[in-house]
Amino acid sequence: MASWNSIPLEITYETLGWISFISWSVSFYPQVILNFRRKSVIGLNFDFVVLNLTKHSSYLIYNVCLYFSPAIQKQYFQKYGYDQMIPVAANDVAFSIHAVLLTEITLLQIAIYERGVQKVSKTSLTIVSAVWLTAAVCFFVALPSHSWLWLLNIFNSIQVFMTLVKYIPQAVMNFRRKSTDGFSIGNILLDFVGGCTNYTQMIVQSIDQNSWVNFYGNIGKTLLSLVSVFFDIIFMCQHYLLYPAKKAVIAPKLKKDVSDPLLKSSDSDHPELENV
Repeated sequence: MASWNSIPLEITYETLGWISFISWSVSFYPQVILNFRRKSVIGLNFDFVVLNLTKHSSYLIYNVCLYFSPAIQKQYFQKYGYDQMIPVAANDVAFSIHAVLLTEITLLQIAIYERGVQKVSKTSLTIVSAVWLTAAVCFFVALPSHSWLWLLNIFNSIQVFMTLVKYIPQAVMNFRRKSTDGFSIGNILLDFVGGCTNYTQMIVQSIDQNSWVNFYGNIGKTLLSLVSVFFDIIFMCQHYLLYPAKKAVIAPKLKKDVSDPLLKSSDSDHPELENV
């Protein structure tokens, strides 16, 4: 297994990794807190959350297996060379575990808080069912030959696919409502920071190793960062440019009170005006 050639680059890599981990991990909380304060999930697209759970679950399987399994690591080195580094760091594993837990909490909020008439679409349920059925079939295909790295790449491909599709329902919902109310922008800003630092982390490792295998050896992590940043930019444009938060609407009663003069002139004070 390859080692770091530059201590400063190694430190930079670890620092960027944990910044990415913290940013991505904390990014779940603004939405959870917003839901809790409002006691409502109206404005949060349920398909986004359901697809996100499948995405993070498949990514968790990939990270945990590649980081902890010597057998899978051996297959990785046999394919990409023993002079390469495992493209999964401790922060990737920690993030995946945390992401699955927080997404499950968000689903619990969807179940108990006010949600209006919204529900999970049949399209999303079909996608999720098809994805896990495919994963199960691939497991039995890989079992006889112990092709675990191939199977992990399937899970990696699943998380890339889910990353591509999971943002779409929320973006479309914002477009149709012409509003981002109920969808936390704090989540997006932190996700954007996480995506940028995650991608930069991979660049640092590639510079140190003088090899770009890190990118195509873990294409899932590469696309994860790029796709996340792309959709984050879309959401930021929706929130700040296209559908900025509207000023609070004054209640009808309050508007009436405001429109009435503070001092009403008494008709008795001007009896000559009564017959005008």
